[in-house]
Amino acid sequence: MMNETVVSSSHKPYAKLFAALFSGLIVATIGLYAGQFVPRALFFPLAIVEIIMLFMMIFARKRKSMGYLMMYAFMLISGLTLYPAISYYVSALGADVVLRAAGITAIAFGGTALYAVISKRDFRFLGSFLFISVLALLAMGILQIFFPVSGTAQLIYSAFGIFIFIGYTLYDFSRLTINGFTDRDIPMIVVSIYLDIVNLFLYILRFIGVLNDD
Repeated sequence: MMNETVVSSSHKPYAKLFAALFSGLIVATIGLYAGQFVPRALFFPLAIVEIIMLFMMIFARKRKSMGYLMMYAFMLISGLTLYPAISYYVSALGADVVLRAAGITAIAFGGTALYAVISKRDFRFLGSFLFISVLALLAMGILQIFFPVSGTAQLIYSAFGIFIFIGYTLYDFSRLTINGFTDRDIPMIVVSIYLDIVNLFLYILRFIGVLNDD
């Protein structure tokens, strides 16, 4: 028990983590900007590359130099593949609404992360539920492609997505606070946090978009 306490209290290089997250978000933003110059036919192959890189990072997470290199490459490609969705919402809702959604995302994410860190409550029990919920989200998203659903159903789906990624934020920061982490873990942690932010942002945009249609 004493060893566990020492590990969880001493191995928390938060300054390096947030510096890496900030730099990663800058790289993703550059990718998002560059996305406007990418031919439409390349977005699907890039999405496949993004998924492959995510799995590669899981296996390479203990190699510090490789981890950071892959982290920035993943962020760049993710920014590129994010462009069609952001472009669609900017044209459908307006740039001001998208910026407002980004602000809501920042507040929701920041507040949830701070609560998990300051309260030190253990939310690790959410792991299995969140994983199953993400699979359910994916299945429901695929079904919506083939079977049209009502605006109410889309609103519930979007709200469920927001709920799930707020839960993932609690889960991820709870693990960091209780388990601790080392420098070598940072690239994979940054990618996990980035995915929490991006998915939360996209589901908030989807929620606003459905409300707008109604």
